[in-house]
Amino acid sequence: MRESAEQRQARIAELVRVRGVARLTDLADELGVSVVTMRRDVEDLARRGEVRRGHGVARSLRPVAEESLAGGDAVAMIVPERNTYLTEAVQGAREAAEKAGLRLELHIAADDGGAEREAVRQALDGGARGLLLSPHWRTRAEEMDADHAWLAALDVPVVLVERRPARTSAIYPLDSVRSDHAYGVHLALEHLAGLGHRRIVLAARDDSPTARVIRDEFAGQTAARGLAAGCRTILSSRTAGPDPSAADPRSADLVDAVRKTGATAVLIHSDMDALVLVQRLQAAGIDVPGRCSVVAYNDVVADMGPVPLTAVAPPKTELGRIGFGLLLRRLRAAREGLRPGATRHVELLPSLVIRESTGTRTGR
Repeated sequence: MRESAEQRQARIAELVRVRGVARLTDLADELGVSVVTMRRDVEDLARRGEVRRGHGVARSLRPVAEESLAGGDAVAMIVPERNTYLTEAVQGAREAAEKAGLRLELHIAADDGGAEREAVRQALDGGARGLLLSPHWRTRAEEMDADHAWLAALDVPVVLVERRPARTSAIYPLDSVRSDHAYGVHLALEHLAGLGHRRIVLAARDDSPTARVIRDEFAGQTAARGLAAGCRTILSSRTAGPDPSAADPRSADLVDAVRKTGATAVLIHSDMDALVLVQRLQAAGIDVPGRCSVVAYNDVVADMGPVPLTAVAPPKTELGRIGFGLLLRRLRAAREGLRPGATRHVELLPSLVIRESTGTRTGR
C-alpha cells in the first residue's frame, strides 16, 4: 500500500529528530521520492513547528551539536556586478554547498571603489564562515599593484575564483581555481588555422584579468605561428576598456578592421559582444561564416544568435564546484583543528564548441 503524505512526513520528522540535521537530497533518496516532494514535505513540517528548515537541510528543534562539517550554516560568494560569465560558477558553488548542508549567500560588489571590501564586510557581519571571491581588478594596476593585505588578513578561509594574483601579492598564498585561458586562445587559433585562416582579428575586452590574458596570448601565439603580420587586436566595444567613460584609441570598427586587414576570421571576447558584432558584419555584407568565420569566447549565450557561434567554453560550473570544494577543505580542517595542507592553485581547461559560425577559408 502506498505511503500517505502524512505517514511520510511523520517518518521525516523522526529521522530529523534522531539525526539532528538531515540533507533533503539524502532524505529523498531514502524515502524514494523526488527532491521537490521532499522540499514540500519539509516546508509543511516547518509550518507545523515540527522541524526547522535550512538551505538544503532539515534540522531538529531540540538542541544538538552542530552537524555541519563547516561548523556554520553559511558561506558567501562575492562577484562583480554585471558579470554574466560567473552566473554558472555561482550555480555550481550553490549546488555543491547545498550537498554539504550549507547555504551559499551571494553578494554583488558594485563597480566602484571600495565596494568589494564593503561586500566582504557585510558577508562576514552576516555570519559567513568562508568566502569565494572573484575580485574585479578592472585595470592591470589593480590586479598587480593594489594592496591586498586586508584580504590576506581575514580570519576566515578565502578561495579566489577565476583569479590568480601575482606571486608578489599578499594573497598569492590563498587557494584559487581558474580557467586556463591561454589554452582557450590556443583552441580558437588551432581551429581557425586548421580551416586555413591566416589573417585573424581579435576583438576583445580589456577590463578584467581574463581579457588581459586573452589579449596577451593572442599576440604571443599568433607570433609563434608566424601569423602576427596578418593579425590585429581591437577593443570589442567602445566601453570595453579599463575606463568605459573615456575614449580609447584602441577602439575601432570591426567591419573596417576586417576589410583593411583582409581578415577571414575573428575571435571575439566576450560572446555577448560577439552577438552584436556578428550582426554588424552581416549588415555590412560580410557573411558569417562564408566571408568571415567567427569564434566567440565564454560561451554564455554564443548559441543563441541567428548564427550559432563556435565558442571557447571555460568550465564555468566546475569553477564554482571546485572553488567550494577548496573552501570546504579549509573549513573542515579548521573545525577539526587540523592543518589544511598546502595551498592549491587549480587550473581547468576550456573546451571548444564548434557550431555554424566557422568554416574553411575561401577566396582570399
